[in-house]
Amino acid sequence: MSVIKAVILAAGAGTRMKSEKPKVIHKIMDKTMLDYVIESAIEAGATEICVVVGHGKEAVIDSVKYPVTFVTQEKQLGTGHAVMQTSDFIGTQGQVFVLFGDTPLITGASLSKLREYHDMNNHGVTVLSTVVDNSNGYGRIIRSDEGDFLKSVEHKDATKTERKVKEINSGMYIYNASALKDSLDKLTNDNSQGEYYLPDTLESIMNDGLKVEAMKIFDYEEILGVNSKVQLFEATSIIRHRINYAWMEAGVTMIDANQVYIGKDVELSKEVTIMPGTIIEGKTSIGWGTTIGPNTKIIDSHIGEFTKIDQSTVLNSKIGNHTTIGPFAYIRPNSDIGNHIKVGDFVEIKNATIKDHTKISHLTYIGDADVGEYVNFGCGTVVVNYDGKSKHRSVIGDHAFIGCNTNLISPVIVESNAYTAAGSTITKTVPKDALAIARARQENKLEWVKKRQ
Repeated sequence: MSVIKAVILAAGAGTRMKSEKPKVIHKIMDKTMLDYVIESAIEAGATEICVVVGHGKEAVIDSVKYPVTFVTQEKQLGTGHAVMQTSDFIGTQGQVFVLFGDTPLITGASLSKLREYHDMNNHGVTVLSTVVDNSNGYGRIIRSDEGDFLKSVEHKDATKTERKVKEINSGMYIYNASALKDSLDKLTNDNSQGEYYLPDTLESIMNDGLKVEAMKIFDYEEILGVNSKVQLFEATSIIRHRINYAWMEAGVTMIDANQVYIGKDVELSKEVTIMPGTIIEGKTSIGWGTTIGPNTKIIDSHIGEFTKIDQSTVLNSKIGNHTTIGPFAYIRPNSDIGNHIKVGDFVEIKNATIKDHTKISHLTYIGDADVGEYVNFGCGTVVVNYDGKSKHRSVIGDHAFIGCNTNLISPVIVESNAYTAAGSTITKTVPKDALAIARARQENKLEWVKKRQ
């Protein structure tokens, strides 16, 4: 197979977004619009990608986590001018997709079909087109009576008859690299706008005796661009619908799919139930029989089987099987919570390991700690891990019992089967099987109230 490249145009300012951020780095859930386009190109077989940047180029470059090439379009002089900046990248071998960074709805599957159609028919260039009810403002695909491609004409240049055509040019193409390079060399800005238009390359390629055709896709939504916050919302709704319906078809239950947001990279097992108000993003995986939500946020975490997470936040952490989290728990990064564990309401865990069968029922903070099996934390426990300058780590052994309102001043060790009395402040090791009491002795001053009165 010949090399497949992709050029993605991302230099525009996007003034209708009414934002200081470049348009293409506005996010749909946990990915930028540009991310979606890059990923679709990769899914369609592109092994080399070049992004054309301009407005806010530093922010665009910083946003991209993929190994791509960047070129700068210093002046925005049309789509053809943007592609001209990539001439060295295009070369003369293989095929080149030309895509837009503000069309996040295009799928890898459709681009793959475009490439296959292009290969099968030995075209010089193939245009991606679709049919819409309202084609106003779009370039039209004009065909012969036999259905063969004749030209692509911009709306402003179309005749009254041509404007009635419903098949539109998406602005996305796949070219043979040599044909694209040759046509760019011949491109001129001899028009009222003084700009270089990429669709003009089609006529040039036809004049060189190469075949030009347009391939229609059924789902017109895939070619929709995003130029405003309203259109960003609309694109988000479409992507959310695609993802959620695909997971429901795969065996996931959603009580109300319109109130669930699942990122593209999330992995869900069958028999997972997602309650309303749930956001799941990043490289998250969720095991069989687990229930998430309502009103829960999970990012870059692994959740085991038959676990319940209720009205809580989980970030960059691991949670085992048959564990309950929440309501109103906060699991912060680098936490590893095992099996058959209860993490109750208003519990915060950070950078901690919690082993199996431990109970942390309510109003407790555990930060920078290694906790054993079958440990019980009473209400109001705090692992005091920060001294104002540095974080310190504590260890709580198996079967330890931490009484209510205990402060564990890190670094400290509570050995296995040890107890701390309620209200204690623990500053040194509690030996195995010992009870630590670290509080002032109660003293009752008799008749104190009467004397005060």
